[in-house]
Amino acid sequence: MLKIVNTENAPAAIGPYSQAILFGNLLFTSGQIPLDPETGEIVGDTIEIQAEQVMKNIAAILEDQGTQFTKVIKTTCFLADMSDFNKFNEVYSKYFTGNPARSCVAVKTLPRNVLCEVEVIACK
Repeated sequence: MLKIVNTENAPAAIGPYSQAILFGNLLFTSGQIPLDPETGEIVGDTIEIQAEQVMKNIAAILEDQGTQFTKVIKTTCFLADMSDFNKFNEVYSKYFTGNPARSCVAVKTLPRNVLCEVEVIACK
């Protein structure tokens, strides 16, 4: 059975999708971008600041569902510029200490022209 996840502690979806879906014990988040959950505004203008906000948004969804970063199985990371890879990894590695499987790609543009977006699959 699918359960739509919606927490006020993470930004509302900016399109026709859910923040996350729970399927059994698996949590699938939509891509999180660096939006402030209260204002919906983009946080920061550097990869480091934006990546920190993305991690806060992911943390809010994980916590809402009673799970945590150490239970993340897979991440998919999108960067606007692959030259930000090392700086992004510095932030990423503070949160994903369990070294989940990961894909990281550069894309032409991201929603609202942010610098990074991350989605995760986690277990409860």
